[in-house]
Amino acid sequence: MRIRIIVAGKPALAYAKAGVAEYLKRLGRYGNYELVHIKAGDSESVSATLLERSEGDYRIALDERGTALETASWESRLTSLEMRGDIKRVSFLIGASDGHTEELRKAADDLWQLSSLTLQHELALVVLLEQLYRVATLKRGEPYHR
Repeated sequence: MRIRIIVAGKPALAYAKAGVAEYLKRLGRYGNYELVHIKAGDSESVSATLLERSEGDYRIALDERGTALETASWESRLTSLEMRGDIKRVSFLIGASDGHTEELRKAADDLWQLSSLTLQHELALVVLLEQLYRVATLKRGEPYHR
């Protein structure tokens, strides 16, 4: 199963750029992960683009109103999606700074939260990549996940 992360805007902060680069490099050893940047803007235009770019994928929108999951639950859910024959790619959607539209939340297959805190989208991207890396190491029984 391929994983695509679609995010509004490119990281501008040095720590975010470094974190994204580091975790994408690490994830390269564990499967097919693709990062797609779309043009930042208001929630309506960004949400419309996110829906368009994720057409046909299993969509997981990252939103503060989403389900809070522990890392083990992320692993379990992603493994379950991997076992389904009808899902070829999962797209994680990180929206505009003012969040996703109601239309996108309804169109998403799942709504997960990274934190009960509101996260700046550059930081949310780094947190998402770290969690995906943690899940990958957990699945392989490697020591990163303690």
